[in-house]
Amino acid sequence: MKIRIFDSAKFDLLDGFEFYERQQEGVGRYFLDSLYADIDSLALYAGIHPQKFTDFHRLLARSFPYAIYYTVDDEFVSVYAVMDCRQDPINIKARLENERIRRWGD
Repeated sequence: MKIRIFDSAKFDLLDGFEFYERQQEGVGRYFLDSLYADIDSLALYAGIHPQKFTDFHRLLARSFPYAIYYTVDDEFVSVYAVMDCRQDPINIKARLENERIRRWGD
């Protein structure tokens, strides 16, 4: 299955990289390597993760407190957001609602 990562998720990854790189040089690169490995695993395991906030599956990252929010259709696994789990769930829900409205116009 093909994986597409929307710009919103790419910006999330960049924000995470910058945060961890400020903590210690090299940790940002490890963050990206780890999260991209988790995203790559969706080629095999997409759809097995629980659905959260209605439309999105949630894959919890293995090495960092992040969640990858994605959808699955016949052709693509679409990654919409890569979010820090330590934030208020209300903010996560609002962000995903905005993604849903922007992509599907509901």
